[in-house]
Amino acid sequence: MTRTTEQIFNDHLGRAERGDVEGDIAANFAPDCVLLTSYGRFEGHDGVRAAATLLAHQVPAAVYHYSQRSVEGDIAFLEWTATGRGARVCDGADSFLCRRGLIRVMTIHYTVNHTPG
Repeated sequence: MTRTTEQIFNDHLGRAERGDVEGDIAANFAPDCVLLTSYGRFEGHDGVRAAATLLAHQVPAAVYHYSQRSVEGDIAFLEWTATGRGARVCDGADSFLCRRGLIRVMTIHYTVNHTPG
């Protein structure tokens, strides 16, 4: 049985909160997925890894807050903020296109603001 968009979305967020990038990729992303982001286009599982690594470097030791979660049909939307060592994000927004039980397309927008300390 194919998972719903809500099941995929919730699993993705749970794995992200636990820092389980590899488990998230294996369980939730199509091998030929595409991520369109503020920082470029990323393709496939290697692209998901690269996008996750970029964010981890931009906002080290980040703590995330999800302010809005919405699901409608094949689409999910997330608004988020993050605070980390020396940086924060106040305008995170991701969208997900899920089909056949996996994330096929994801858009990611965020702006990194550097903070003192």
